Amino acid sequence: MRIRSGLVGAYTWDRSFRLWDTYFALIWLATSVFVLFTDFPGWPVRVTAAALLVPLIPLYVVVGRPILRGDPPDERRALVFLAAMMALFLPSAVLVGETRLMTFALVPPCFMTLRVRWALGAVAIINLVPVAGWALLWWPSDLDVFLNSMFAVVTFVFSAAVGSWIIRIIEQSQERAELIAELDSSRHEAARLSTAHGALAERERMAREIHDTLAQGFTSLLMLVQAVEAELEHDVPQARRHLALMDETARQNLAEARALVAGTAPVDLEGASLPDALRRLAARHEATLEVTGPVRPLPAGPEVVALRSCQEALSNARKHAGSSASVGITLAYTDASLIVSVRDDGRGFDPPSASDGYGLAGLRARATEVGGTASIRSAPGDGTTVTVQLPVPPVPSPGGST
Repeated sequence: MRIRSGLVGAYTWDRSFRLWDTYFALIWLATSVFVLFTDFPGWPVRVTAAALLVPLIPLYVVVGRPILRGDPPDERRALVFLAAMMALFLPSAVLVGETRLMTFALVPPCFMTLRVRWALGAVAIINLVPVAGWALLWWPSDLDVFLNSMFAVVTFVFSAAVGSWIIRIIEQSQERAELIAELDSSRHEAARLSTAHGALAERERMAREIHDTLAQGFTSLLMLVQAVEAELEHDVPQARRHLALMDETARQNLAEARALVAGTAPVDLEGASLPDALRRLAARHEATLEVTGPVRPLPAGPEVVALRSCQEALSNARKHAGSSASVGITLAYTDASLIVSVRDDGRGFDPPSASDGYGLAGLRARATEVGGTASIRSAPGDGTTVTVQLPVPPVPSPGGST
């Protein structure tokens, strides 16, 4: 039998080879004892037969054992090894019938090292040739010939059946070992892909956070710088007001950067409710805020998404609606959802023909992550409305159940 490489130690007979060594030694020892102490033939023949068995030990240890442990066994070397074993065993088995006990140690290596058809041929020689030679040499009675022949045939059939069964078991073990190796490789690949997916998801999350916080803040700073440059000549009070707003925006950006590094909640939500955070945000963007429904504490996820959505929508309104456009924010608490809407009466656009850009794609992604939806309604000359609806825990009933 040939075993593919890479599976050393995958089979019981390979992992417990010392047991096989012990088995071979016991069979050899028992055969030698039976040969030396049998009644027929005379002692010179018995000693000769036993002497032919002695070289089997060094031949097995030096040549056979490394072949049996090979992965896969070298079939050419195995043929030479088994031929040498049979060259010593067959003459001994012809001389003394008790020597045939050694077949129990010679048959298994045939199936371990050879293809099935070659193994069956070797087993046939080991079982049948000694009986034929013994009968021709000693001319025993017909009954003895019949009994020994039947024993040889039964032993051959048993060896072939058990050997074939063992080969099927080993092949099945090999297939299972390969399957386990494939599964292990797939598990490592899945772990690698999971890690890569996690890293990609984290990069996307950080990109959204930076876009909605730091990038928006820097955009505000650039716009305020441009405004201050235009106002220094003729409107110093307004320029000072914008400088103060620049200072506040820069500090806000610094605080947001620290929050990103620390993995904490957005700065506007620290120690404040969502309506309070949106009021501060609306004041920085000169927008109005309307809150409807009973205000109540909500999980951090929906509140962060609502805040970031407002930041993105306000930034887009500032950049695209026009400087004279008015902007309003509506925050609505319902029984099972939180709805935040940002509308402006600016230039508007045609949503089907416009590219969403990273900001609007990120806004939709944020809403989807918490099971919500984001929609954009706009038309040229008719302003723009961005609405985000997020699921939240329903309001408890008076009885305490939800």
